[in-house]
Amino acid sequence: MASPVASAIRHASRYLDVVLKGANPDDLPVQQPTRFELFVNLKTAKTLGLDIPESFLLRADKVIE
Repeated sequence: MASPVASAIRHASRYLDVVLKGANPDDLPVQQPTRFELFVNLKTAKTLGLDIPESFLLRADKVIE
């Protein structure tokens, strides 16, 4: 699976390509993501004093220790 950043860069480069070829940016359709990913960084949560419920962690796509 491609990373969200890589996917965003690909989409932006496609838009840029079309604009550089002369398209009016106002005429381009707005695109929205079709998939969202949830990442939880437990070390950062602990530093911030946050308790993350187990049920939330189970829904995360990736939990960073």
